[in-house]
Amino acid sequence: MTRNRNNTRNREQESKLPAFIAYHVPDRDKAPWARIGAAWDHKDGEGFTLQLDLVPVATGRIVLRAYDPEAAETSEGGA
Repeated sequence: MTRNRNNTRNREQESKLPAFIAYHVPDRDKAPWARIGAAWDHKDGEGFTLQLDLVPVATGRIVLRAYDPEAAETSEGGA
């Protein structure tokens, strides 16, 4: 039963655009930011679900930035 509930939750999350994109920002000047995941807001507005595709092991911080579909389209085609 838990498996069906998790599958439904994952499908809902996948169909909804993220509220934020998660980036790893190294502790170096002008170091590139690496996209590492995304965050979706909860239906009740009281929190977020953070899905990380990887967890940074180097020093630095995780930054959440508002999702911009136009910026996502241009960055996926390049670099």
